[in-house]
Amino acid sequence: MQPVKARIVKSLPVGTRMEVCDNSGAKIAKITSVKGHKTVKRRYAAAGVGDLVLVSVVKGKPGVRKQVLPAIVVRQKKLYRRYDGTRIKFEDNSCVILKDEKGNPKGTIFKGPIAKEAADRWPAIAKLASIIK
Repeated sequence: MQPVKARIVKSLPVGTRMEVCDNSGAKIAKITSVKGHKTVKRRYAAAGVGDLVLVSVVKGKPGVRKQVLPAIVVRQKKLYRRYDGTRIKFEDNSCVILKDEKGNPKGTIFKGPIAKEAADRWPAIAKLASIIK
């Protein structure tokens, strides 16, 4: 895992439901915790693009539902700024389900674009991504 090369706004707090953009069997997942997040006391932990989160699968195939799995946030609606001055946002909040916390994705196909920050930080996701924005 490498550092991110952008000023990413942490706009997805615990409890956010987001779309799953791979073919792992999950459709909608809810963020239960953010790994490695340090914050002020009583403040909800929040995630942004490229963060490792634990999600609970809310909607999907029966074998995957009601499980807590690691995931990576690959898109967010909230606009964020890259260090070259460009600003970027996506049309939905989306994540990729992982097999383990090392970054190996469970699915083999990703729908839609993947943020460059997430692809740089997690090389196994970059390998499978067809569009990196």
